Amino acid sequence: MTEEILADSLVTLRFRLTLEDGTLVDQTEDGDTLTVDMSSDEVLIDGLRHALLGLKPGDRETLVIPPESGFGFRDPEAVQQMPLADFPPGIKPKPGRIIGFTLPDGEMIPGAVLDIEGDQVTVDFNHPCAGHEVTFQVEILSVKNPG
Repeated sequence: MTEEILADSLVTLRFRLTLEDGTLVDQTEDGDTLTVDMSSDEVLIDGLRHALLGLKPGDRETLVIPPESGFGFRDPEAVQQMPLADFPPGIKPKPGRIIGFTLPDGEMIPGAVLDIEGDQVTVDFNHPCAGHEVTFQVEILSVKNPG
């Protein structure tokens, strides 16, 4: 009997993630796989987690995930002005560059530099996929259920 994906399965898959216009965001490279714990909030967005339920090894699916169950909507408050002096020496912000910032609790968060004007840097902390309907093409390779 082939095991289907349940809420607490360990799933090995290959994927390709694109935006509405076909822009490639991420994918497993040739021969690589991704193994995810369906019960963990750390790897999967809710829409993908729900779309995978019931799939079995060998299944290939194209799953379209809207922003509300994907990466969320863009938050204008996540675009921040920062003094250029706050950037560590050796890190030169320039538009388009993604820089990792450490929050007070030690968590790392990426920010995209949008603009530099004088001594102020505009940084966007929204997820790059926020506000987009995303498409996951998945191939389920294996499913392991507890018990």
